[in-house]
Amino acid sequence: PFAALAGAEARQHFKPRRRLPLHDWHESAGARFVNIGLWLRPLVYSREPGWAPVLAEARAVRERVGLTDVSTLGKIDVQGADAGRFLDFVYANRFSTLPVGRARYGIMLREDGLMFDDGTVARLGAGHFVLTTTTANAAAVLDHLDFQRQAHAPQLDVVLTEVGDAWAQFALAGPRSRAVAARVIDGLDLSNTAFPFMAAARATIAGIAGRVFRISFSGECAYEIAVPAHHARPVWQALMQAGEPEGIAAYGLDALNTLRIEKGHVTGAELTGNASADDLGFAGLPKGDGDFVGRDAARRGALNAAERLQLVA
Repeated sequence: PFAALAGAEARQHFKPRRRLPLHDWHESAGARFVNIGLWLRPLVYSREPGWAPVLAEARAVRERVGLTDVSTLGKIDVQGADAGRFLDFVYANRFSTLPVGRARYGIMLREDGLMFDDGTVARLGAGHFVLTTTTANAAAVLDHLDFQRQAHAPQLDVVLTEVGDAWAQFALAGPRSRAVAARVIDGLDLSNTAFPFMAAARATIAGIAGRVFRISFSGECAYEIAVPAHHARPVWQALMQAGEPEGIAAYGLDALNTLRIEKGHVTGAELTGNASADDLGFAGLPKGDGDFVGRDAARRGALNAAERLQLVA
């Protein structure tokens, strides 16, 4: 029947809709949603058309403090005695030297040497890493890592576990973010000396055992706070309540991307499958020694030609 041929083009393409743990809160706050990697993600907290509400959310982060839901990020738990060696192979830059309690930004290349994905890797123990991926590439990165583990590193002691649905994660960003974080995070000194940029630690957040990462994709002082998904709402509400004296505002994906573009940081729009590390300003990240996926192909002269497009802030 014709319906069998047309089925893939009908209604929602028979794809599931993935809702955030805080979907109901976002909806009640007036969020407009966009589909990203099957997730319904808040785009902007306004029904008003145009850029005015987006820029208002972005200014809240620049001038005060904002909170955004980044639970859609892919999250992969990597454990084992050879976890660091495995990450050195699948990322262009090095992670075996990452100290416990620190995080590092990383880029992943395809086997043809072009950019595949970016994200952060945090080391929580000698053989325990947690890495994040972009929302759109979460499933593809997991497949890629599993293939590389089986095909090219079967001798390594490493276990991959997809934990994206298990953790809710929020980014608290802005010049007043530290004051807000200090009101809800117990047992962790958040001063610059004790918890510097790219630090990572287990902590208690609003009475819930979770993790805190000093990571920023906006250029502002920022913290990413992760808690088990079923505790998302009380922790989010505690953060919003703690931020009221500072003028906190929730911000969506449009404002988040605006902030990242101002900083000159890569967004999903630049990960087109045609961009090299050099195109995106990452020429210095790939390590000079040791093998990694895409190493030889990335050194082709055409990928570093002067006439290629370059990402600028």
